Amino acid sequence: MTLRPTDSSALLIDGKLVPGSGGMFEVIDPATEHRIGYAAEGTETDMDTAIAAARRAFDDTGWSRDHAFRARCLRQLRDALRSHLEELREITIAEAGAPRLLTAGPQLEGPVTDLGYFADLAESYSWETDLGVASPMGIRTRRRVLKEAVGVVGAITPWNFPHQINFAKIGPALAAGNTVVLKPAPDTPWCAALVGAVIAEETDIPPGVMNIVTSTDHRLGAQLARDPRVDLISFTGSTATGRAVMATAAESLKKVFLELGGKSAFVVLDDADLDAACALAAFTVCTHAGQGCAITTRLLVPRARYDEAVAATARTLSGIRPGDPTAPGTVCGPLISARQRERVEGYLRLAVDEGGEIVVGGGRPAEHDRGFFVEPTLIAGLDNSSRVAQEEIFGPVLVVLPHDGDDDAVRIANDSPYGLSGSVWGRDPDRVRRVVDGIRTGTLGVNGGIWYAADAPFGGYKQSGIGREMGVAGFEEYLETKLVAEPAN
Repeated sequence: MTLRPTDSSALLIDGKLVPGSGGMFEVIDPATEHRIGYAAEGTETDMDTAIAAARRAFDDTGWSRDHAFRARCLRQLRDALRSHLEELREITIAEAGAPRLLTAGPQLEGPVTDLGYFADLAESYSWETDLGVASPMGIRTRRRVLKEAVGVVGAITPWNFPHQINFAKIGPALAAGNTVVLKPAPDTPWCAALVGAVIAEETDIPPGVMNIVTSTDHRLGAQLARDPRVDLISFTGSTATGRAVMATAAESLKKVFLELGGKSAFVVLDDADLDAACALAAFTVCTHAGQGCAITTRLLVPRARYDEAVAATARTLSGIRPGDPTAPGTVCGPLISARQRERVEGYLRLAVDEGGEIVVGGGRPAEHDRGFFVEPTLIAGLDNSSRVAQEEIFGPVLVVLPHDGDDDAVRIANDSPYGLSGSVWGRDPDRVRRVVDGIRTGTLGVNGGIWYAADAPFGGYKQSGIGREMGVAGFEEYLETKLVAEPAN
């Protein structure tokens, strides 16, 4: 089987590749603004059929109980996707605007490999725990704790890292024994639909276990959240949409996992290597044009070295130009759409209105007459109360903020509705540890440490979400707990 964009013109429902009953919709290359093809337009009728198929596959088959079979199917999917990596790579670059170098990591190859981790968990996880014998109310009783699949999972995913986020939901949900209905973002339908083609043609995953409905109709996500046949909603996206998803899911009291926004702080202590820290902060905010919820977009530096930090950060940022995502060396590609570019440009105007200074960037790059590009931008002269320091911009925009010592840095880092990620740089391990302990956030990198991995739980505090993705913690989001008590001899 050779994967082509034309293979993405179908939905995966009940084991079959079927056309969308709403016809087709355009897929746009964000680097060129050109239409590069079409995807299937799913409707509420298609979603209803997919939910029914997932419900039937969970209730009427042995999928949830056959751990070894699930592990084999996930490894089969991983291996099949590996055989199509080059086709998937080109499609991901074209559809998501993902820089080619990122497809060797979190934009493609990493998430495909991670499917093997979840396959291993399906076999190695302790599905039953013996609590031993006790005598509650004088009755000698043996207790067992069983872990079981939740049921039907509705997965709603965004466009920024489509493979990573899709597989971070599909992998543990299937490994845990659930059936899944995936509603991917309309900006990146091919990344999901092509996986559906592989599942249908090259794996033994039974009909109805995995369903994929592409659509431009955002009401389909609400339909998943509302439908009582769906037992759990796993959503990644904006905090505002997450609130709506949670409210809708509450109608049927279904479990909810939310991975939402961030405004993460990159904290530089006064004993740190300032140049190295500022260079990394600048590079990080340019990665995939800043379109990552966990990217550090607030740079907190000692007040006494503020001007020096701004200059050091500006040197790195000014050397990174938005480029063609197909080129091997590109770090900062396009934003995903004209709408997203307009959003970012609105924040740049707001920064000036708030009294900030655009030190580097601030506009569209002159070398690109097409494509949704924005220059990497450095904003100085504001404090943490400014909107550009409080709100998620989702573009290559870094705000530099001064702090007055370790405690003040912690205060500023925590002065945010979000708590998703962050970074701390300093030489004294004890000081670094105190700062790390004080920051209320789900992940932290210290002096360049990388927290992302299949076995590492990822998620946020506060309005950055509920629950954890990846690792054993992420796997257990898709499980229920059953206690069985029997008379003991």
